[in-house]
Amino acid sequence: MTVHIGAAPGDIAETVLLPGDPYRAKWAAETFLTDVKLVNEVRGMLGYTGMWNGNRVTIHGTGMGMPSLSIYVNELITTYGAKTLIRIGSCGGMQESIKVRDVIIGMTATTLSTPSRGIFKEMNFAPCADYGLLRAAADAAQSRGTPTHVGGIYSSDVFYDERPDLNEQMIRHGILGVEMEAAELYNLAARHSCRALAILTVSDHLLTGEALPSDQREKSFGDMVEIALEAAFA
Repeated sequence: MTVHIGAAPGDIAETVLLPGDPYRAKWAAETFLTDVKLVNEVRGMLGYTGMWNGNRVTIHGTGMGMPSLSIYVNELITTYGAKTLIRIGSCGGMQESIKVRDVIIGMTATTLSTPSRGIFKEMNFAPCADYGLLRAAADAAQSRGTPTHVGGIYSSDVFYDERPDLNEQMIRHGILGVEMEAAELYNLAARHSCRALAILTVSDHLLTGEALPSDQREKSFGDMVEIALEAAFA
């Protein structure tokens, strides 16, 4: 048990899927896992452990933003022994070729700042995904016929961004989508010699203004979850 996770020793699997929304964790666990057990509900941040194709999996919420994710991922790794961590979240599309409900697999994560910035000081550390997970996820997406894009993503510090010039530069430099957590996930995985990947579903688009309602953001992202599970155990 930690300050933020009430799971008992052994309750958390080595493979953890990380949605931001705790209710997406509940939906994904009840939809895709068997023998599901609620292992955490401290502060309403739900975590579940169950089985998928004979493999033990935990699905645990992280909240919104890198500071919140950093708390949960630090505790999952250092106290509970998580080794493979895959973010399953939503993002905003940033290229014309990308459509709402497409899947983006984050190879790298650009950011202005992360909770790890104090460690790196003047260095611009380049956080990236685990290649084995990335390759397995891309293969799984291709085999499913899911419209998928692999490349750089942008982890923003804020949701209500008042710097349109930054978005313009991200788009100009080929960034596929914007979200709020992956860069710190990749930092922590590198620090602790773990595997990490962000698999994202496009829920809205910065160029077209198209957006999914909140209920569909929570429950209509099945392809993303199945790709993550297949990649974790490839």
